[in-house]
Amino acid sequence: MRPALALTTGEPAGIGPEISAALAAAKHGARLVLLGDRSLLAERARAVGATADWPDFDPARDDDVAILHLPLAAPSLPGRLDPANAAYVLQLLDRAVDGCRDGTFAAIVTAPIHKGVINDAGVADGFFFGHTEYLAARTGTEQVVMLLTGGGLRVALATTHLPLAEVPAAITQASLSRTLRILHADLKTKFGLADPRILVAGLNPHAGENGHLGREEIEVIEPTLDALRAEGLTLIGPLPADTLFNRKQLEQGDAVLAMYHDQGLPVLKFASFGHGINVTLGLPLIRTSVDHGTALDLAGSGKADPGSLAAAVALAQELVQAAARPSH
Repeated sequence: MRPALALTTGEPAGIGPEISAALAAAKHGARLVLLGDRSLLAERARAVGATADWPDFDPARDDDVAILHLPLAAPSLPGRLDPANAAYVLQLLDRAVDGCRDGTFAAIVTAPIHKGVINDAGVADGFFFGHTEYLAARTGTEQVVMLLTGGGLRVALATTHLPLAEVPAAITQASLSRTLRILHADLKTKFGLADPRILVAGLNPHAGENGHLGREEIEVIEPTLDALRAEGLTLIGPLPADTLFNRKQLEQGDAVLAMYHDQGLPVLKFASFGHGINVTLGLPLIRTSVDHGTALDLAGSGKADPGSLAAAVALAQELVQAAARPSH
């Protein structure tokens, strides 16, 4: 049978349930298992003009679409967040992770969730930063790397959701080395690249301009790259970020490592807005996601674009196939 992909349908008050239903009604070629409340998904399917006659998930059947029913804690209205359903959202993720661990699912695709309402509910163990950090904790993974793809780009981040003032201290030789090793390894094993070429951005304007605009390149980034090059990694940089994202430069690499969130992602989202994909590297499972939020103002309208979710499902299929091929 085809590998089963777990699609967690996300925040019930957002667009996740309806874009999941819209995708389920389209020709996607995958074996999709929708994780969520059956009544909720049926209601949101009607909003996009789709039927919801999906069978219950049976691991022994190769259905194009099936549903693994997990009930809401409280009725959900489009656009209205309810902390009572925060535990439900996390339950979807927990069930998907458990399914990947026991072999039921080959990958997880996630619709958007709302970090604020989960924190308001206080159901997470400590502050809830988002999907990426939660899945890392849930799988016991010390460090993960956020990679976004789209518009012909692959952009990974050395730091993720940090205030800008905290970024320089967070970039150490040890953390940068771990990030680059994870990125290199997963470009090989998950994307099938035999010798990945990674373009590394500098932190400061003009990559520090020989120390005149900051010394992080000289004291942290360059020594880390030199040490990893000695191990056989193909690393180009540190490069000035303002000229890195031009066609000629990008042709020299397979992925870019940006030093912080708003250094790399504005370019990628400009190139692929609405159809970008978020991939979590370093996990002991495959996870892809949309690159947008819950869009509460569109929830229930039937107007939300499922393009990013469709792209996330397609990439999950590709990564599952790549992981199944013998390594070179």
